Amino acid sequence: MEFLRTLWTGIAQGSMIALVALGYSMVYGILSLINFAHSEVFMAAAFVALMIIGRLGGESNPVVAGIFGTLAAMAFAALLGALVERLAYAPLRARSKGAKDAASRIAPLVTALGMSVLLQNLAQVLFTAQRRTYPQLIPIESTRTVIVAAAVVTMIGLQVLVHNTWFGKAMRALSMNAEAARLMGIRTGKVISLTFMTGSALAALGAVLFCLDQSQTYPTMGTVIGTRAFVAAVIGGIGNIPGAMLGGLLIGIVGELLKLTPYSGLQDVLVFACLIVVLLVRPAGLLGKVGVEKV
Repeated sequence: MEFLRTLWTGIAQGSMIALVALGYSMVYGILSLINFAHSEVFMAAAFVALMIIGRLGGESNPVVAGIFGTLAAMAFAALLGALVERLAYAPLRARSKGAKDAASRIAPLVTALGMSVLLQNLAQVLFTAQRRTYPQLIPIESTRTVIVAAAVVTMIGLQVLVHNTWFGKAMRALSMNAEAARLMGIRTGKVISLTFMTGSALAALGAVLFCLDQSQTYPTMGTVIGTRAFVAAVIGGIGNIPGAMLGGLLIGIVGELLKLTPYSGLQDVLVFACLIVVLLVRPAGLLGKVGVEKV
């Protein structure tokens, strides 16, 4: 019984990680860029949801507060993701167009790290480092069921979006060959912005679910969940959407099952050990495909 309960908890934890990992994979799939600021978008969305939920009554009005708080957080995260892309990444992309030197590859990575540090420190200035309690909108025993159900519906919706809409087709075309997509009339800048917005909105949903489960939020919360989500994306195959889902579930389940052993404190160690093993056996990730890059 305890094993099944722990397994269910691992699935719920993995679902939240997968929602954040999707943002890493979507952006990397079209830009080959690791958006390290994504974890701070996750954190910022949690604070926005907390404020909106409080304004709408919190525990005294859980349905309305929960729904509108989540939607507001997703909208805010989408706008923040688009703003980060426009201010931090678009100028570098324009300057390094066609360049293949080391500087053109390193500059976006350093910028992403800088944006992450900036947003995290800005949050500490605005909200202080104090942990804030999240309203208990749904009974604790039902929280993980809601988390898994929301994650499954979202992931199915994302698959439909990617494979059955104009945006999804344009995103896949851009991931295959950005220059060819542009010559075919696809507005690549618009597709990139929409990709950042979609990934950020999913991170916001993951943030609300995470806070409902953990009952607290704080400015550095994005560091831990963001790291695990990034590892999940790499394990599944960075740039591969189903791979991000699989990687998130694996990390969540393995991490929770470890708590049944005397080595429960080594959860993060095991996560990175799994990453190393997967990269040694399958460098492209579990569902990733090995490609040849011309230099």
